[in-house]
Amino acid sequence: MLAVEGLVKRFGGFTAVNNVSFKVEQGEILGLIGPNGSGKSTIFNLLSGTLPPSAGSIKFAGREIGGLAPHRIINGGIGRTFQIPRPFRRLSLFENVALAGYFGQGRHSLAKANEAAERALAMVGLPVDRHATVDGLGAAGLKKLELAKALATGPKLLLADESLGGLDESEMDQAALMLRRIRDETGITIIWVEHIMGVLMRVVDRVMVLDHGEKIAEGLPHEVSANPRVIEVYLGTDAEATQAAAATRRAV
Repeated sequence: MLAVEGLVKRFGGFTAVNNVSFKVEQGEILGLIGPNGSGKSTIFNLLSGTLPPSAGSIKFAGREIGGLAPHRIINGGIGRTFQIPRPFRRLSLFENVALAGYFGQGRHSLAKANEAAERALAMVGLPVDRHATVDGLGAAGLKKLELAKALATGPKLLLADESLGGLDESEMDQAALMLRRIRDETGITIIWVEHIMGVLMRVVDRVMVLDHGEKIAEGLPHEVSANPRVIEVYLGTDAEATQAAAATRRAV
């Protein structure tokens, strides 16, 4: 479904992503991990059209999409969430999601966008009531809203950006299982960037690890968690990352 070859992104003299190649098969959940500054968000921005690549190829469903405008990439079947949800407070919960549906796939049909919003809200467990507001949703509710907005665009490939951030342990488990359920029920392919490694490793099919903009490991969760280079990278960052690596090895 997605084939990335030799992807590079430079900002002046700084190389944020350096010669990264990977593939994602249809229906797969790929976990993308790495320390802060490793290039994860930059890769998401390249895949979603927020940034143009400096070099390399991004092919989605056999078509080159590197450098396309974000709206063309969304219309082509790639949706994404963002780390920090920023809903339109003056719009209802339903309107926030319907707007995403209209932008992503409805454009010529408000009815189609509304139908997409209803399906997406139901899928993530938020009220389909058209008068419900976004006020008081809390961290978990806002993450669900962000996911519903991405789903309403009708993606074939979903880029999930830190869907567990700000959640407690129980909410993390629920959010992770929701991503897997969405994949299982809809067939949507998912690339999931996350810092909470122990939870991610229990859900994904494969894992890719970045460090300083380069891919240092890729494989099954248990293979990656035992990789000496990956262990060295996480042991060399901070105590939280060290604990996460240990938790990952126990989980898988």
